[in-house]
Amino acid sequence: MHDLIWPGAIVALLGAAGIVWAAVSVLRAKAAKLDEAAMRVRMQRAITMNLGFFLLAVLGLMAVVIGVILG
Repeated sequence: MHDLIWPGAIVALLGAAGIVWAAVSVLRAKAAKLDEAAMRVRMQRAITMNLGFFLLAVLGLMAVVIGVILG
């Protein structure tokens, strides 16, 4: 089960990088001083992406833990 550890770590790192990307996109949107409707659209997209990347990171960490436990 050692084959789960490295792919899981890569998936977890991709998820973490995506979470950072979502945070940066929110900071850029705040700095752009958009009107309320445009800010709402950007924030909804960022929240959706953030939750998706969080799920990706959790799945990657689960694969690492399962690989360590079964390995």
